[in-house]
Amino acid sequence: MKLRRSANKMLIEPPSVATGDIAFNLLVFFLVCASTQPDAGRKQEIPRSDPQQQQTEQSQNIEVSITRTTAAINGQVKPAGDFLRDLRLLLAAKTKPEDKVVVVKSTKDVPYTQWILYTGWIGEAGGIVTLQMEEEQTTLVN
Repeated sequence: MKLRRSANKMLIEPPSVATGDIAFNLLVFFLVCASTQPDAGRKQEIPRSDPQQQQTEQSQNIEVSITRTTAAINGQVKPAGDFLRDLRLLLAAKTKPEDKVVVVKSTKDVPYTQWILYTGWIGEAGGIVTLQMEEEQTTLVN
Protein backbone atom coordinates (compact mmCIF):
# COMPACT_ATOMS: atom_id res chain seq x y z
CA MET A 1 0.00 0.00 0.00
CA LYS A 2 1.36 3.25 -1.10
CA LEU A 3 0.83 6.44 0.88
CA ARG A 4 0.10 9.53 -1.03
CA ARG A 5 1.64 12.86 -0.29
CA SER A 6 -0.34 15.92 -0.56
CA ALA A 7 1.11 18.36 -3.00
CA ASN A 8 -0.19 21.46 -1.28
CA LYS A 9 1.83 20.99 1.98
CA MET A 10 4.26 23.87 2.49
CA LEU A 11 7.72 23.77 4.00
CA ILE A 12 7.79 25.86 7.20
CA GLU A 13 11.00 27.77 8.08
CA PRO A 14 11.64 29.93 11.12
CA PRO A 15 11.76 33.61 10.32
CA SER A 16 15.33 34.78 9.71
CA VAL A 17 14.56 38.27 11.00
CA ALA A 18 14.52 37.05 14.64
CA THR A 19 18.17 35.85 14.59
CA GLY A 20 19.45 39.39 14.13
CA ASP A 21 17.38 40.60 17.09
CA ILE A 22 18.64 37.78 19.30
CA ALA A 23 22.28 38.48 18.34
CA PHE A 24 21.83 42.19 19.08
CA ASN A 25 20.28 41.48 22.49
CA LEU A 26 23.10 39.09 23.40
CA LEU A 27 25.70 41.65 22.34
CA VAL A 28 24.11 44.35 24.53
CA PHE A 29 23.82 41.91 27.45
CA PHE A 30 27.50 41.01 27.38
CA LEU A 31 28.61 44.61 27.01
CA VAL A 32 26.59 45.64 30.05
CA CYS A 33 27.88 42.71 32.11
CA ALA A 34 31.50 43.31 31.13
CA SER A 35 31.50 46.96 32.20
CA THR A 36 34.85 47.76 33.82
CA GLN A 37 34.06 51.22 35.09
CA PRO A 38 34.71 51.32 38.85
CA ASP A 39 31.94 52.29 41.20
CA ALA A 40 32.12 55.85 42.42
CA GLY A 41 32.24 56.39 46.14
CA ARG A 42 34.21 57.82 49.00
CA LYS A 43 37.84 56.73 49.08
CA GLN A 44 39.02 55.04 52.26
CA GLU A 45 42.39 54.03 53.52
CA ILE A 46 42.26 50.76 55.42
CA PRO A 47 44.80 50.72 58.26
CA ARG A 48 47.46 48.07 58.15
CA SER A 49 48.17 45.87 61.10
CA ASP A 50 51.48 46.68 62.70
CA PRO A 51 53.27 43.57 64.00
CA GLN A 52 55.17 45.63 66.59
CA GLN A 53 51.90 47.02 67.97
CA GLN A 54 50.47 43.50 68.24
CA GLN A 55 53.52 42.36 70.17
CA THR A 56 53.24 45.24 72.64
CA GLU A 57 49.55 44.49 73.14
CA GLN A 58 50.34 40.87 73.84
CA SER A 59 53.11 41.79 76.28
CA GLN A 60 50.67 43.94 78.30
CA ASN A 61 48.79 40.83 79.42
CA ILE A 62 49.89 39.28 82.68
CA GLU A 63 51.42 35.85 82.16
CA VAL A 64 51.26 33.13 84.79
CA SER A 65 53.40 30.03 84.32
CA ILE A 66 52.55 27.01 86.45
CA THR A 67 54.88 24.05 86.83
CA ARG A 68 54.66 21.06 89.14
CA THR A 69 56.57 22.84 91.94
CA THR A 70 56.42 26.60 91.20
CA ALA A 71 54.27 29.41 89.84
CA ALA A 72 55.61 32.55 88.18
CA ILE A 73 54.00 35.88 87.35
CA ASN A 74 55.56 37.52 84.28
CA GLY A 75 58.60 35.27 84.64
CA GLN A 76 59.22 35.95 88.36
CA VAL A 77 58.74 32.91 90.58
CA LYS A 78 56.40 33.67 93.48
CA PRO A 79 55.82 31.63 96.63
CA ALA A 80 52.24 30.41 97.06
CA GLY A 81 51.65 32.82 99.98
CA ASP A 82 52.62 35.90 97.93
CA PHE A 83 51.00 34.88 94.65
CA LEU A 84 47.51 36.27 95.28
CA ARG A 85 48.78 39.53 96.83
CA ASP A 86 51.21 40.24 93.97
CA LEU A 87 48.62 39.39 91.35
CA ARG A 88 46.08 41.75 92.97
CA LEU A 89 48.64 44.57 92.88
CA LEU A 90 49.28 44.02 89.17
CA LEU A 91 45.56 43.83 88.32
CA ALA A 92 44.70 46.90 90.41
CA ALA A 93 46.72 49.05 88.01
CA LYS A 94 44.56 47.90 85.08
CA THR A 95 41.26 49.73 84.57
CA LYS A 96 39.73 48.18 81.45
CA PRO A 97 38.30 44.64 81.59
CA GLU A 98 40.21 43.64 78.45
CA ASP A 99 43.48 44.57 80.19
CA LYS A 100 42.74 42.18 83.06
CA VAL A 101 43.31 39.11 80.89
CA VAL A 102 45.78 36.69 82.49
CA VAL A 103 47.48 34.19 80.17
CA VAL A 104 47.99 30.88 81.97
CA LYS A 105 50.68 28.50 80.76
CA SER A 106 51.18 25.16 82.43
CA THR A 107 53.33 22.12 81.87
CA LYS A 108 51.77 18.72 81.25
CA ASP A 109 52.77 17.35 84.65
CA VAL A 110 50.91 19.99 86.72
CA PRO A 111 48.37 18.32 89.03
CA TYR A 112 44.77 19.29 88.41
CA THR A 113 44.28 20.48 92.00
CA GLN A 114 47.22 22.88 91.71
CA TRP A 115 45.94 24.22 88.39
CA ILE A 116 42.46 24.78 89.90
CA LEU A 117 44.02 26.51 92.93
CA TYR A 118 46.02 29.03 90.87
CA THR A 119 43.26 29.75 88.33
CA GLY A 120 40.87 30.26 91.28
CA TRP A 121 43.28 32.79 92.77
CA ILE A 122 43.44 34.58 89.40
CA GLY A 123 39.64 34.85 89.36
CA GLU A 124 39.58 35.98 92.99
CA ALA A 125 42.13 38.71 92.22
CA GLY A 126 39.87 40.02 89.43
CA GLY A 127 41.67 38.55 86.46
CA ILE A 128 40.16 36.84 83.43
CA VAL A 129 41.76 33.45 82.80
CA THR A 130 42.79 32.57 79.28
CA LEU A 131 44.82 29.54 78.28
CA GLN A 132 47.75 29.35 75.92
CA MET A 133 47.61 25.89 74.45
CA GLU A 134 50.25 26.02 71.73
CA GLU A 135 52.76 28.51 70.48
CA GLU A 136 53.60 28.93 66.82
CA GLN A 137 57.28 28.66 66.06
CA THR A 138 59.04 29.13 62.76
CA THR A 139 61.84 26.67 62.10
CA LEU A 140 64.32 27.31 59.31
CA VAL A 141 65.77 24.24 57.65
CA ASN A 142 68.91 24.64 55.54
